[in-house]
Amino acid sequence: MNRQDQLTGGRPRLRLLAAAGAAALTLTAGLASPLDPAPQQARAEEGKNVLTVAVAQSVDSLSPFLASRLVSTSIHRLMYEYLTNYDPADNHAIPGLATKWAPSADKLTWTYTIRSNSKWSDGKQATAEDAAWTFTKMMTDPNAATANGSFVGNFKKVTAPSPTKLVIELKKPQATMAALDVPIVPRHVWEKVGDFSKFNNDKSFPIVGNGPFILTDYKPDSYVRLKPNKTFWRGAPKFDELVFKYYKDGDAAVAALQKGEVSFVSGLTPAQSAALKSQSNIKVNDAPGRRFYALATNPGAEAANGDHFGDGAESLRDQKVRQALFMAIDRSTLVDKVFQGHAVEGAGYIPPRFSTYYWKPSASQNLGYDPAKAAQLLDQAGYKKNGAGKRVEKNGRPIDYRLLCHATDPNDKAVGQYLKEWFGKLGIGVTLECLDNVTDPWLAGKYDLAFDGWSVNPDPDFVLSIHTCAALPATPKDTGATDNFICDKKYDDLYGRQLTEYDTAKRAEIVKQMESRLYDTGYMNVMAYPNAVEAYRTDQIKSIETMPKAAGNIYGQDGYWSWWSAVPAGSSGASSDGSSSTGVIIGIVAGVVVLVGAGAFFAMRRRATAEDRE
Repeated sequence: MNRQDQLTGGRPRLRLLAAAGAAALTLTAGLASPLDPAPQQARAEEGKNVLTVAVAQSVDSLSPFLASRLVSTSIHRLMYEYLTNYDPADNHAIPGLATKWAPSADKLTWTYTIRSNSKWSDGKQATAEDAAWTFTKMMTDPNAATANGSFVGNFKKVTAPSPTKLVIELKKPQATMAALDVPIVPRHVWEKVGDFSKFNNDKSFPIVGNGPFILTDYKPDSYVRLKPNKTFWRGAPKFDELVFKYYKDGDAAVAALQKGEVSFVSGLTPAQSAALKSQSNIKVNDAPGRRFYALATNPGAEAANGDHFGDGAESLRDQKVRQALFMAIDRSTLVDKVFQGHAVEGAGYIPPRFSTYYWKPSASQNLGYDPAKAAQLLDQAGYKKNGAGKRVEKNGRPIDYRLLCHATDPNDKAVGQYLKEWFGKLGIGVTLECLDNVTDPWLAGKYDLAFDGWSVNPDPDFVLSIHTCAALPATPKDTGATDNFICDKKYDDLYGRQLTEYDTAKRAEIVKQMESRLYDTGYMNVMAYPNAVEAYRTDQIKSIETMPKAAGNIYGQDGYWSWWSAVPAGSSGASSDGSSSTGVIIGIVAGVVVLVGAGAFFAMRRRATAEDRE
């Protein structure tokens, strides 16, 4: 998830609402057209090509052990290698820090060969010991497991018999062993950290890493600067500098794109997309997205120790009430009017882009738009209208749900107005609470409804794990890995089964049962699957890799391909229309490993988190 943009706000854990959907991502490349004096001046002064990614999301943490927002986890993919990566063409697992991997006959021991040509940016060799230390730290320190603990929960022991050999012993088979989306950090740097819950990795620069980029500077709520790693084993990036710059206003970022002051913008509204399509030197990319856009209900915030907290509406603990809200929402209207066709109607938890795990309810199960049936469900649940036409809680107070929305997301605000109208006809009030920081009230359980969304990875394990009982915070004062305080035994049982199932078809069937369970309980109302709508200047970016290659996104990929592959205009290489190879795939195909006894499920990977979570 990256994961995660979920809801938003505060640091370590999940909440990135559909903020990512509105994220105005831009890149200011130093290569401007002759008519753009400002970029030309910047290029003349600096003498280098700068690619600036403007984001509508601030970094929650530069520590890969804490971060959950999409912008943060995307940056970590640039800074650190994972054991495996995902082919930009079709998402199948390919070498990362590990060149090959294989399980034992009983699938309880996995052996990885660690490449010998990866160095940390301070000159030290990256070894299996770094990976073993990273995983073991997550296994033994709860604070180090904040962001990615679900990956190691089933680990029994991790060792490094040699610099190029990593061995992971499992308690039971685990179907995600080629999809461990965990940044491997340098032990010699991180073993000096004391409290992992407080260390944000943002005080000393440059930050030691072994990915395609090296982080050189950071200012909270402002920018992140990275330079190419000239010794990166796959080859150095083409631009001289990559900058992620925080933009709170998406219109300002689009205006900058039009002026040539930035090179790339993501999260375009339909109006912005339509306007940019007619302009020269600008290419709009509109592809099926990897995110879902949902309405989450507060089921009653509870910690693992059984303590309840927060102030969510009592009525939302009733399944019939939650299902009534499902049936009061006209998804087709949202797709047509809000997304204006740049999305498809939602249903299951996994977007249709991931066809193996995509699920839709049967005709008899479907909670389609039916206001009359919704009203009947509310009546049956005992929430009838009073003399003023308002439905009331059991305490006699009129129902008025607080709906958390992200202040920078136009979709949240537009959909919120429709929900106010539709729920109002049922006698239910809605108060939109659009905040810059929705994380704090979300983590505190002080909300009733909230716009929610995650970028889903080829392997759905992570986004499935955040709804398990194990993801709840230990106590109300702690921060858990939970998305929405859901704890359901049937769902948990299914989660355990899918994690140990190596057969792809059988695992997919269990995952679909999990999606069905989430749908029936009504905790997560997936309203739409938005397209990835983004644009870049072809007079500044000559070519850039989408993922998947045929029809995919540029920002928020399951890897580092877009920024690593980007070629400045005027350079030799592929044209922006992809008419010739950028070389991104060269060397990747050659390095593909034949997986031993594991099956095609290895084409998986996790999140995409957060304020779009990844």
